Amino acid sequence: MIPIRLENLTKHFGRADEKIIAVDNVSLAVSAGELFFLLGPSGCGKTTLLRMIAGFVKPDKGRIFFADKDITNIPPEKRSAAMVFQNYALWPHMTVKDNIGFAASARGIKGKEKDRIVKELLQTVRIVEKASAKPLELSGGQQQRVALARALASKPNCLLLDEPMSNLDASLRAEMREEIRRIIKAAGTTTIYVTHDQTEAMAIADRIAIMHEGKIVQVGTAMELYQRPANRFVAKFLGEANFIDATVKNIQGQTITLETPFGNLLTSTDLHVRIGDKVICCIRPEMLQITPVVEKAETNTFPATITEWQYLGEMVKFHLRLINGTELIGSVMPARSMENITQQVRVYIPMEGVIVLTQ
Repeated sequence: MIPIRLENLTKHFGRADEKIIAVDNVSLAVSAGELFFLLGPSGCGKTTLLRMIAGFVKPDKGRIFFADKDITNIPPEKRSAAMVFQNYALWPHMTVKDNIGFAASARGIKGKEKDRIVKELLQTVRIVEKASAKPLELSGGQQQRVALARALASKPNCLLLDEPMSNLDASLRAEMREEIRRIIKAAGTTTIYVTHDQTEAMAIADRIAIMHEGKIVQVGTAMELYQRPANRFVAKFLGEANFIDATVKNIQGQTITLETPFGNLLTSTDLHVRIGDKVICCIRPEMLQITPVVEKAETNTFPATITEWQYLGEMVKFHLRLINGTELIGSVMPARSMENITQQVRVYIPMEGVIVLTQ
C-alpha cells in the first residue's frame, strides 16, 4: 500500500489561443489503502485527472508522487498502476482464468506464484465457477469482477477505476457497490475511483473529492460533505436541498438569527459572519418536520399548505407552500407517518437542519 500525492496538477486542451482548462491547479493527498473517489458532473476534469495519474495524459504543470517517488515523467507501464475502464477491456478470446493470469504474467509473475494469485483472486471476486468461461459468456456484473481481478493480479501500487459501473443497469449497480468495496478492501490497494454517481460514491468511498470546472472544491467523508457542504454547488450536487436567501439579523455566540422571506430562522454556524451579511440557507428535505396546525407559535415553525405529495414506498416526498409563497420540498420516512396529515400543516425546521452557506 502506498500514499498518492498530487501537487498543482494542471492540464489544458486545445490551441494556444483557445485553451480549455480541464484540470486547474489540483493538489490532493490520498492515504495508503484508501478508497478515494473523484466525484463531479461530466466535463469537470475527473477522468483527465485520473488519466494523468495513470500516465496516459501528461500534465502541463505539477507533479505526481507514489509514496515519495516523483513519477510524473515515468511511462504508464512502469508506474505499477492498474486501470479498470468503463468497458472493462477484457480479452474476448481468453478465458476468465487466462485474462487474470495474463495481467500477472505482464508483471513478470510466473509459475506457481501466478497460479496462486489467480486462484486467490477467483475466490475473492467470487467467480471460481466461471474460470473457464469467455467474457462474452458472462453477465455485466461478472465481467466487472473479472476486470477488477485482472487489475489486482498485477499487484499494482494503486488501482484506478474510471466509471466502472456505468454500463450496468440500476439494480445491478446497487448490488455491485458492496461487492466492489469488499474486493478492493480485501486487496488493500490504494484506489482512486472516478464517477458522476453521487449514490455510488457515498455508499462506497472512504473519502470523496468533489470536482467542478477543473478544480477540487471540497474533500471529505460522505457525511461531512452532505452535512457540511462548502458551497451551494456541493450541497446541490450531493442530493436535494431547499435554498433560501437570508440576511444575518442577530448573533449570539454561534447562534444566529436569519431573516428570510417567510420569517426568522434560528440556527448555529462556525462560519465567520456579521450582522447584515447575505447568506444562503440550505435545508435538506428530510429535515422538514410537519404536524397538524396548532395555535401555539414556536421557534422555526411556520404555517404551510401541502400542495403535492408522492408515495414512494418507504418514504413520502411532499411539496409545501408557505404563507409568503415560498416553496419547499420535504420527505418523511416511514410513509405511514403521513396518514393523518391534512393539507393545512405547520412545518418545523430544527436549528441543526439549517446549513449556512456564504457562496
